[in-house]
Amino acid sequence: MTAETGLPDTLRDLPAHTPGTVELADLELLLAGAYPPLKGFLGSFDTAMVIAGGRLADGTPWPVPVTLAVPEELTGHERIVLQDPEGVPLAVLSVAEAWQDPTSRGWRLAGELEPLRAPAHGPFHRLRRRPDELERPDGPLLAVATREPLHRKQLGQLRQVAERLGARVLVLPLLGGEHDEALVRALLAVRRDLPDGTRVVPVPLPPREVDGERDLLLRAHVAAAYGATHLLADEQQADTAEKIADGAPIPVVVPEPWAYDADVEVWRPVARIEPDHVQAELTRERLGELLDRGEPIPDWFTPPAVAAELAVARPPKHERGLTVFFTGLSGSGKSTVARGLADALVERGGRTVSLLDGDVVRRLLSAGLTFSRADRDLNIRRIGYVAAEITRHGGVAICAPIAPYAATRAEVRRMVSAVGDFVLVHVATPLEECERRDRKGLYAKARAGVIPEFTGISDPYEEPDPAVDGGADLRLDTTGLEPDEAVDRVLDLLVEGGWVRPA
Repeated sequence: MTAETGLPDTLRDLPAHTPGTVELADLELLLAGAYPPLKGFLGSFDTAMVIAGGRLADGTPWPVPVTLAVPEELTGHERIVLQDPEGVPLAVLSVAEAWQDPTSRGWRLAGELEPLRAPAHGPFHRLRRRPDELERPDGPLLAVATREPLHRKQLGQLRQVAERLGARVLVLPLLGGEHDEALVRALLAVRRDLPDGTRVVPVPLPPREVDGERDLLLRAHVAAAYGATHLLADEQQADTAEKIADGAPIPVVVPEPWAYDADVEVWRPVARIEPDHVQAELTRERLGELLDRGEPIPDWFTPPAVAAELAVARPPKHERGLTVFFTGLSGSGKSTVARGLADALVERGGRTVSLLDGDVVRRLLSAGLTFSRADRDLNIRRIGYVAAEITRHGGVAICAPIAPYAATRAEVRRMVSAVGDFVLVHVATPLEECERRDRKGLYAKARAGVIPEFTGISDPYEEPDPAVDGGADLRLDTTGLEPDEAVDRVLDLLVEGGWVRPA
């Protein structure tokens, strides 16, 4: 594994590595100087101290581990080129420590970074700025670090707090969620509703598996690096903000509660509204229901431009991209049901349908792969990638591989769910029935030892598990079930879920 071209001659022979999504974002923020005092990825002792008490080994407050996972074969090198997904070299890591994570047993590298070039991947890169590229105002600077659009309530609270502090405003859209482009567009759309001089600077900070306190602390550290003197939290974070007050690098400000005054039809502080005039807020669940059905978002809740971006990010279910992923033993009937479902959807019209059948994929997309576990996983990941792209563009992808391993199915679910919806159908026809049908003689060959690593005979099939792959949305045993009946059951599920209109 060698680094891409564009490197100085002294670095061309170094091994190269492309970090994962979170680590790539960490790399960008480390190189930008947005993670002070960190100069690189943390070692085992610093990581343990951060996890245990939210401080580096030297006592400096820091809320989350910033580590770099690598394949074991890279742990013997002194220097590593870190590159983006397109192979563009971004930095050289001088390895200070190679260590094994005690929880995952995966390998990590620690050390300082030598920047090679500024990252240039991701949406709205033209708006991104290093902290040292921003002009610092003379007075207070109030930051809003958010993964959500600003609706009328939040806009009012923000203006009120900024006025009270006499502060300029810096909006930091936190990228790394499911709909980064829509988030940035929605925030740009309300700039005229914000104080003069408000800046919008996207920051690559994907969600992490940390508690609310550490998440808010990380936002405060990043905001402080960008020159903010205060960070605005949500009113629901009042308790969290109070708990972290002593450890936050800048004050975390919680706005007073606001509500919609139905009498005068404006948002304002609850303290100024008669109790019987307070209109119930549109909950996240109710907002999702409106979007799923394609109904308009009320103007009193959010500006029209924001509502339009919400609709783009979450189209009505009957227009939204969808992957229907069948899994089951060879001979279970999944290919037959999948083909029948594809035909039924085409006949109904209104959706673009792509069928990714296991055998067809094996001949084309995954030609050359063996039936080892590693290659079977790679085959499913390739199917998942194609299905996710179909889903991203509003189509329906119907997949019918065996997909025997729950962890790999979980990867596909995550891949697809980032861009659309995912339905898992377990075709749970018993092994005995699958062997009885054995038109290709595969089971007989497997039992005779002619075919090694055959699912259900010499290799396991892991049934869908809610704790691992999210579980099956529908379980089908096709024993004694006509193909049309099986197809109708899947169609009923899709109609009930809103993805397909009733016939």
